[in-house]
Amino acid sequence: MIPLTIGSKADAPDRPAVIDGSRFNRHTFWCGQSGSGKTYALGVVLEQLLLGTDLPVAVLDPNADFVHLAETRDDVEPDLRERFAGLDIRVFHSSTAQEPQLHARYVDLSVRSQAAVGRLDPIGDEEEYNALLHLDKSSNAFDRDAFLRALAASGDPARQRLGRRIDNLEILEWPLWSFGRSSVVDTVDERPRVVVLDVGGFSHPSEPQAAALCVLEHLWEHRMERRPLLIVIDEAHNFCPPVPRSSVEAQLTEQLIQIAAEGRKFGLWLFLSTQRPTKIHPNVLSQCDNLGLMRMNSPRDLAEIADVFGFVPVAMLEESPTFRKGEALFAGAFSDEPQLVRVGRRLTVEGGSDLAVLAAG
Repeated sequence: MIPLTIGSKADAPDRPAVIDGSRFNRHTFWCGQSGSGKTYALGVVLEQLLLGTDLPVAVLDPNADFVHLAETRDDVEPDLRERFAGLDIRVFHSSTAQEPQLHARYVDLSVRSQAAVGRLDPIGDEEEYNALLHLDKSSNAFDRDAFLRALAASGDPARQRLGRRIDNLEILEWPLWSFGRSSVVDTVDERPRVVVLDVGGFSHPSEPQAAALCVLEHLWEHRMERRPLLIVIDEAHNFCPPVPRSSVEAQLTEQLIQIAAEGRKFGLWLFLSTQRPTKIHPNVLSQCDNLGLMRMNSPRDLAEIADVFGFVPVAMLEESPTFRKGEALFAGAFSDEPQLVRVGRRLTVEGGSDLAVLAAG
């Protein structure tokens, strides 16, 4: 066991609440409605994982909540501040005003994912899909303008239609693509302690999902290397919903279903956080063995949790609407028995917190 102190017992404030860090080799589901303290508490758990284990972490961060994970609060003890300063934490930003920027290589995507980005169906758009399948898109030869010019001048109607589709959708104009420069997957391959992907600043709605797809596809392609990684996905309903709303979302959901079903034996472990369990694809949710539950008022959502996480006493789940802000129920593989916890204080600076309403001057 690797004991991680994440707060105190809700019914006994003088007793520490401990979970087992070694049991994050299972998929984890973390949920709580807006205002429950879900993101703050998630940060507490991640901090304790960083201090108590050597497990590398990659964070998909759509709200910039973890971009300051390397910065300790002013009131943190010097020894803890020194320990965090020694951690290799790298943050990549989707906003063009911040460095380093988050880039990925379009050519690194599988053909199926490139087709999803271009809204191509392998049957309905069979000729354009086939043209995409047989293009040379090697990273050492890829140039955006030359690529489109070559398609237009190819004399092949299918390639010309493909070029017009890519141009009309402005796919290659996305700031996400690096075009020969380095990709965030190169950093993930180095396995620093933490890689934070701040994906919330992209202008196109599919860019955060395409960035996630680049990383997850790469990890799955190299799964046989068996290099452990905890994949934290905040606002996970935007990455694996029950009913995908776009071709990119459908491809990403399919990849996450595969990791959820088979990733454990390769060291790819999910840590999913969202406000409502019913917004997560059931084939992903059903693979989770750890549960962190904060205040939840929706009977439908509580019924879903009771159905999926049968190891949690129903009476404890029914108490969820009465949880105070910062209280959480921990149950599953990482807790010997279900326990209600008052989550402890953050050690690092929280990003993306609510803005205050100021009084009139």
